[in-house]
Amino acid sequence: MRTTEETEPLSLLIQRRRIRFRVKMCADLSRTPRTLLVCERSSFLDEKNRVSSQVEQRCFNYKVSVLLPECSSAPSHLESTLNSFNSFYLIKKLPIYGLLDKDFLQNAVFQGSVYGLSFRTRIDEDNCVALMPNGRLLLSLDKDSFETLGFEGRPSRFNHRTCSRYVVPVDLTDSSMAPGGRGYLRLLKALRSHLKLQTDFLISHHPGGGASLQPLLSRYDWSEHRPEVSRRSLSHLVCPALRSCDPHSLLEWIGAVDAGVSCENLSSSFLSTLTCPEPKATLSRALSVSVCGLLLPQDVQHLVKQLRCYLQQAQTESWASVTVHGFTDSPVSWGDNEHGVLTGGENFYNLLMFPDHTYRLHLATGAHDACPL
Repeated sequence: MRTTEETEPLSLLIQRRRIRFRVKMCADLSRTPRTLLVCERSSFLDEKNRVSSQVEQRCFNYKVSVLLPECSSAPSHLESTLNSFNSFYLIKKLPIYGLLDKDFLQNAVFQGSVYGLSFRTRIDEDNCVALMPNGRLLLSLDKDSFETLGFEGRPSRFNHRTCSRYVVPVDLTDSSMAPGGRGYLRLLKALRSHLKLQTDFLISHHPGGGASLQPLLSRYDWSEHRPEVSRRSLSHLVCPALRSCDPHSLLEWIGAVDAGVSCENLSSSFLSTLTCPEPKATLSRALSVSVCGLLLPQDVQHLVKQLRCYLQQAQTESWASVTVHGFTDSPVSWGDNEHGVLTGGENFYNLLMFPDHTYRLHLATGAHDACPL
């Protein structure tokens, strides 16, 4: 069944998933969750710069935030880029064995890149599923589900004192997983007859889009969604000296701007005690734009390219900030690296670009995630 829906309800659900770990973080204010932050300063002109590779490794992005100084509206080519992010699809109650459908494998998984992620599942409590663009199917399961499945896996690195969670990685491009092969039939039987796992599922395909996904979509209840774009014009924005600012303070300031939290620390305000790092200046105006949905790395790459073109035509002291947030409950963060929540759940990166082609790249994950480099 095919329907077309507005993206606002879905995007709100995606963003509400973040509330849960915020509550966890507030449970014990005396203990600040540890995080991992990797910083890199380089130039796009350097052949060894890692911006493109880092963007490609982040498969599951739910929000991109752009901040432009001394700008009240985006130029036409940037506006077009922001509105051209690929559509994605929501399949209701997808039985996971459906991802092993022969036609789907031939038309989508083996032809291009599939990005699929279970929706409304919690990585620290529920069974979660990810289908990655390299053809890997990743199941993050609780102990009972893992034992019921009866398929090879490994203990999760996010177990506490006891082993209560397991990860089952399956390479669908391996010869043993070819349709009709022994490994394929074992997994198909395990998912169809033993575990019978089903979930709401977000999915997209590059470059074929919905046409390549039809063998799967045609069999289930699905809806198409466009990423939601929102814009805010800011005035009299207090801004730190970005080239010399401490990375933690810089990210805190960027996050406050994105969340609409003032950094002026007024005596009349009890909402926030955040202050803008010194030295600082006041921008007469700025533009904040966000795109929300299941966002492909290819669209982020195109946005970065267009922002670089924009900076070449902008003022000498201009800059552009791009923050890309990964799904909190994605089973992976960078590449095949396992992701978890525990007391944090950080899963984002920020790219700060300047007109002279230099940049600052910040990669942030939870303390128990693998290093993203």
